[in-house]
Amino acid sequence: MSDFQVVVGVAGGIAAYKACHLVRDFKESGANVRVVPTPNALNFVGAATFEALSGHPVDTGVFSRVDEVQHVRVGQEADLVVVAPATADVIARIAAGRADDLLTATVLVATCPVVIAPAMHTEMWHNAATQANVATLRSRGITVLEPASGRLTGKDTGPGRLLEPRQIAELARTVASTGPIARTLEGKRVVISAGGTQENIDPVRFIGNRSSGKQGFALAEIAAQRGAQVTVVAGDTNDLDTPAGAEVVRVRSTRDLEAAMNERVAEADVVIMAAAVADFRPERVATSKLKKGQADDALSTLRLKENPDVLRGIVDKRNARETKAVIVGFAAETDDVLANGRAKLERKGADLLMVNSVAGGKVFGEERNSGWMLGADGSEVEVPDGTKMEVAVRIWDAIETYGA
Repeated sequence: MSDFQVVVGVAGGIAAYKACHLVRDFKESGANVRVVPTPNALNFVGAATFEALSGHPVDTGVFSRVDEVQHVRVGQEADLVVVAPATADVIARIAAGRADDLLTATVLVATCPVVIAPAMHTEMWHNAATQANVATLRSRGITVLEPASGRLTGKDTGPGRLLEPRQIAELARTVASTGPIARTLEGKRVVISAGGTQENIDPVRFIGNRSSGKQGFALAEIAAQRGAQVTVVAGDTNDLDTPAGAEVVRVRSTRDLEAAMNERVAEADVVIMAAAVADFRPERVATSKLKKGQADDALSTLRLKENPDVLRGIVDKRNARETKAVIVGFAAETDDVLANGRAKLERKGADLLMVNSVAGGKVFGEERNSGWMLGADGSEVEVPDGTKMEVAVRIWDAIETYGA
């Protein structure tokens, strides 16, 4: 990725300090990064900081380095332009086609993917003028990310918070790889389970698995950015960043997850069971910590009982007309991947199944994934190796093609 040219545009908002982490993320991935701030951005972070992080000089005006025709060259040479934070003012100027500073001129010239990460107060974000400008940019193929909801400047809280730098970087790289994020899921309600479940042995020990929740959260991130109303029922997810605008419901055991899913599937348009649920749980759970040499005979041997089949239960609800959702399952296999996946799809009765190989420690906790999307209609679509965010795009493409 050393020849990959990234321009990080920085507007004049308090979140400008987060652009430093974004620049570092791109640099550590091997990209060549050029920072183009607005003059107001330098009131928050000095040029010397951006120069030290990027290794390139920092300019703000169209009359800088005129001999190099810099106001055109920077945008022409870019493979990706990311504006973060993007204030309401910068969004308005880009939408109007202005070129009155180096950043807006660069965006106007760029023919590469452009990703804009807004950051502003809630009232500004919800203002009709801002929303019209955002719609204009999206209609032109520019990806405008949904902002996070959370603490803003001062005591204010609400939508308009800048996404975390690692979220922006991963989404931007995904756009560069798979194309702009279109709002194809507007008005859809999506429920996704993610992460591993834990079954207590005693108050301090449990049976679990190596699932990180990364694939489930990536699916939620892409769904939210495509405009869906997203709920994530999350087991153990190692404190992953919350997808923008998504509701996250925390659970621990498989039965907890089953209850949370069942509460929400009735109104869902799409249900994705990406969680790695524990198939078994201890028959007995000790009420106090088991100590070496002190466990009685019944507990020195761990006896297990089956957990409920959450995916099959959701399919049964659909068969009983308690939900109309498109239902998507996951299968992690170690051998005979396609055959076992096809058998599971038929057994569970889902519409689609993402099956992959986890042999040799692959997938769980890793940054990349691959596999096949199997359809109840007999279809089979290979999902090529990619980051879990890229794989999420491919999975959603398959779900939407299926008819979600």
